Amino acid sequence: MLLIERYLLRQFAQSVAAVAVVLLLVGLGGLLVDLMSEIARGKVPAGLLLSQLGLRSIQVLPLLLPLALFVGLLLAIGRLYGDSEMAVLCSVGLGPRQLWRPLLAVTLPVALVIGFASLWAAPAGARLAQRMVEDANRSFLVAGLEAGRFIELPGRAGILYVGEIDTAGSRFGRMFVQSEREGRLDVITAREGELILEGERGRYLLLRDGFRVEGDPAARDFRMMRFAENELQVPDREPEVEADKLDAVPTLALWPATGATARAELHWRFATPLMALVLGVLAMPLGRGEPRQARYGRMLAALLIYINAMILLVLGKGWLAVGTLPAWLGLWWLLLPMAALAIWLYATDGRLPRRRVPA
Repeated sequence: MLLIERYLLRQFAQSVAAVAVVLLLVGLGGLLVDLMSEIARGKVPAGLLLSQLGLRSIQVLPLLLPLALFVGLLLAIGRLYGDSEMAVLCSVGLGPRQLWRPLLAVTLPVALVIGFASLWAAPAGARLAQRMVEDANRSFLVAGLEAGRFIELPGRAGILYVGEIDTAGSRFGRMFVQSEREGRLDVITAREGELILEGERGRYLLLRDGFRVEGDPAARDFRMMRFAENELQVPDREPEVEADKLDAVPTLALWPATGATARAELHWRFATPLMALVLGVLAMPLGRGEPRQARYGRMLAALLIYINAMILLVLGKGWLAVGTLPAWLGLWWLLLPMAALAIWLYATDGRLPRRRVPA
């Protein structure tokens, strides 16, 4: 690379990195809010907050990094025009079309990172996150329950107290549970028990040697039962939709799949890094501006282009999943026209119109 190309590469990389950090912080804030709501509903144990936040942040990289690349390049290229640096570069024969090496030196690595996250890291992180939640649901300790302390069950389903917990966190002794439903009070005590996670049944407590009292306090209508063994359902976790299950499926496992939903997920994983390449090339002609033009006016156009492109990708994925679009068409109906437009704009950027010779 020429010295000026190394300078431009550094400027492009710094701008993209700064925008990526800001967008990732914003994305982490949204993930944290969603994760806190899932913890409040009992879907995720509170002890897994940080680990789940880190694993889920990988899944947003294919969505945030293309925008960071696009906006970062637009800011850097717009600064070159605003400070008249591009005019100096053009005077020495380095117009916009000759700056493809520093542009691709930034775009290609970002696209590779997006492809790595979309094709391997995000599914692997989703599988690990699901496995950690499943393992944690088998343990009272990871779920945040402490011996000798009253806690509220998820969704205000009642109050739970245990006097003893073993080191594995699955067996307990001297348990007390109080719940209320439709005005009827239900109190259960047991000498010992264990937490069991079983397939579709979800989580339930297997109680031994205890009493159960239920009734309406207002009507003073109660009944008491003694049991040798009893099962108590723990508030169910929210069922996973089909799309969430596919997020954790390895890409190689999706390749031979014939289902429409699996094919849609596969096309989506390949589309995000390709979209980043298109946006990176498109940033050069869209970053053109005048020296006294507002530098950040083009950001609105960039956001609109990105939002519309992602909306069309999401719609295309949905159409593939329901069979509206054929599998062979995939998401190429959007990627190929955008790539052709980006290449045409880049090839014609900075080219002077031909002078008309009078007849």
